[in-house]
Amino acid sequence: MHIVVAGLNYRTAPVSIREKFTFADGDLEVALSELKETKSIMECVIVGTCNRTELYVVVDREHLCGHYLRGFIEKWFGVPREEFNKHLYIYENEKAIEHLFRVTSGLDSMVIGETQILGQIRDAFLLAQQCKTTGILFNTLFKQSVTLAKRAHTETGIGENPVSVSYAAVELGKRIFGSYDHKKVMIIGAGKMSELTVKHLYANGADKVIVVNRTLSRAQELAGKFEGVAGSMDKLLVYLEEVDIVISSTGSADIVLTKEQVAAVLQKRRSRPLFMIDIAVPRDLDSAIGELPNVFLYDIDNLQSIVNNHLQERRKAALVIEDMIVDEMAAFDQWTRTLGVRPLIQALQTKASSIHEETMDSLLKKLPDLDERELKVIRKLTKSIVNQMLRDPVNRIKEMAAERHGDEALEYFTKIFALEEQLAEQERTEQAARQQELSETHERWKDELLTKVSMKPADALAKT
Repeated sequence: MHIVVAGLNYRTAPVSIREKFTFADGDLEVALSELKETKSIMECVIVGTCNRTELYVVVDREHLCGHYLRGFIEKWFGVPREEFNKHLYIYENEKAIEHLFRVTSGLDSMVIGETQILGQIRDAFLLAQQCKTTGILFNTLFKQSVTLAKRAHTETGIGENPVSVSYAAVELGKRIFGSYDHKKVMIIGAGKMSELTVKHLYANGADKVIVVNRTLSRAQELAGKFEGVAGSMDKLLVYLEEVDIVISSTGSADIVLTKEQVAAVLQKRRSRPLFMIDIAVPRDLDSAIGELPNVFLYDIDNLQSIVNNHLQERRKAALVIEDMIVDEMAAFDQWTRTLGVRPLIQALQTKASSIHEETMDSLLKKLPDLDERELKVIRKLTKSIVNQMLRDPVNRIKEMAAERHGDEALEYFTKIFALEEQLAEQERTEQAARQQELSETHERWKDELLTKVSMKPADALAKT
């Protein structure tokens, strides 16, 4: 099996492309299910943030994985592969593992060392576990990645400097206005990014902050933390007349402010400059707004240059984390080398247990007068002899499997202990279990389809 990641991020694709490949929260479970059912894919995790969309998969055929992954992306998002091929990266095996470690540790983020991505990777993994799309490889790899990231942040302090996309947005505003004294700021959206932005604004002297959100109660909750003003979306254009700065970060799939709406408001502002930062993906603000006079519009990609000015200390810490990643990759590689040992050890234990039981049966026939206590003592002692005889061979094959010619060692081990029959039986059992799971999945799909057809015949048939 092979580990592969395919995706696009802020380095390979501009926001105008990335916003076409975002997963809605409610769609992730369905997407994971469909990805898992894609040919050749054994395990999968989907990571979707404002700066990246990535598919992590375990595949049984490495040379065809790119074709199948492109097919899934093309079908799910409805975008021909010709439009995203040049933006898509695909890493395999060691490079894929290294990429995951770097992403989780914050080394591949727009803001190097940011900690938010750690929680996003953890949540993506937990959802995949819940949807039963992970197995032994990803259960180990993602847990190791999260543990590494936590240790990296603790030991290096890479996240201590207040550098984030929201912080960079506030810094950009300071370049335009000099300071936030006597400036009015409107935040569109009341999520975590908006809350971080409000914190930075108040720390830099903002005079008044207005929080506008589709859910008024959420806006009130956020505004209340900072003695700000809360408003609903229907008052957006009214507030736009009085504010100096607009920072937008909603989860909307549609444009929140159009060029025409802003142009109408500008007539009432008497040429006062309007500074607008769009840190949402997909974008909230119509890109054509930047063409209007006295309006300065920036999106999330424009923040990169500001972020770079605050990263010197984080870059030093990143060098330390790079070394930690090398060690973790070596540890994971050694663990994967021992995976082949598990079936062998299980087969050896099964064979030893069978021999032990046969010997005990023979003993009972030859010594039928043994009482229960005597049988218990004999069983315990003979079992101990078997376990002691197996201990050294088991430990030695674990060591040999992690060495350069581990595959040959496993083959010799199989022949020496004549484990071919036990291994074949294990494979038949596992194959039967996989077939049973597949049959149950098909039955579940059939029941769901019949339910849809009975409730909404036209819609259900159209989807099929």
